[in-house]
Amino acid sequence: MSTWQRQRVLLLNATFEPLTVVTTRRAIVLTITGRAETVHVDEENAVAHSEQLAIPVPSVIRLSHFVRVPYRAQIPMTRAALMRRDASRCVYCGDRATTIDHVVPRSRGGLNTWDNCVACCAPCNRRKGDRLLQEIGWSLHREPTAPKGRHWRLLATVTDIDPVWEQYLAA
Repeated sequence: MSTWQRQRVLLLNATFEPLTVVTTRRAIVLTITGRAETVHVDEENAVAHSEQLAIPVPSVIRLSHFVRVPYRAQIPMTRAALMRRDASRCVYCGDRATTIDHVVPRSRGGLNTWDNCVACCAPCNRRKGDRLLQEIGWSLHREPTAPKGRHWRLLATVTDIDPVWEQYLAA
C-alpha cells in the first residue's frame, strides 16, 4: 500500500468550514463523482491512477453543496485536543508536555473534565503526585476551560494535522 492510500484528507463544507477528515480513497471518490472539488493537492505530487484517469491526490477538498451540521454543545475531551488546547506545553513550568495531569487528583474526587485536566511534563507530574496545588505552593498560569470555537470537535478527534489544514482550522 503506497503512502497516499494511508493519507487523510480534510473535508470542508461548501462554506469552507471544516467538517471532518476522510480517507484519500473517499476524497477521490467524492471528487470524481462531482460531490466535492479539490482545494489543495498533496505536496508530494502523488497521483492516483486508474485505467482511464490520473488524479492528483488531494489534501483538502470542499463539498459542492452545503451540508447542515447539527449543533453540539459539548466538545469531547481527548488527549490530542487537550494537548492542542495547552499548545503541548506544561502548565506548571512551560516545558514540552508529555502527560496529562488532573489539577484536583482523581484520588481526591477530581473529574476527567476540561476544567480539571491540563497538559503537563513528566517531571512536574511526578512532583505533584496526588497532591493539591495549594499543598505544594504551585499555581496555574491560566485556568483550564473547555475550548470554544467551531473547529474543536474536529480537533478533538484528529492527532496528525497536515500543515496545509491550519488555515482552515484557525478559530
